[in-house]
Amino acid sequence: METILGSSVPVFVFLTVLVFGGCGVLTGQTLAEGWKPVSSVLAYSLLLGAGDRFLAWGLFGEQLLAPWGFIVHTLVIGLITLTAHRIAIARRMVNQYPWLYEPAGPFAWRERTGAESGN
Repeated sequence: METILGSSVPVFVFLTVLVFGGCGVLTGQTLAEGWKPVSSVLAYSLLLGAGDRFLAWGLFGEQLLAPWGFIVHTLVIGLITLTAHRIAIARRMVNQYPWLYEPAGPFAWRERTGAESGN
């Protein structure tokens, strides 16, 4: 398991999921508030993944240049960031344009029907 993760399981859970996952949530929400595209989310996820590997090496003595570790950690951080971005975009669409859209779950919105929008 540590070969795939590129670090020990406690380091992965604490540093990657909790610390950098929390940074990913904040990053995704911030990018959504500025209407940034998904490509920006992916670029910031790569930077967060690099920071995660550096701190895993610096604080816990994990292998710095572990390719699988970087890939797995960055994918987890990226999924968290993309999820937060999509939820924030959906919330923003519904809140900013309430006469046009209504919620369709936590990740989506739909157009309001004619009866509800007064058409």
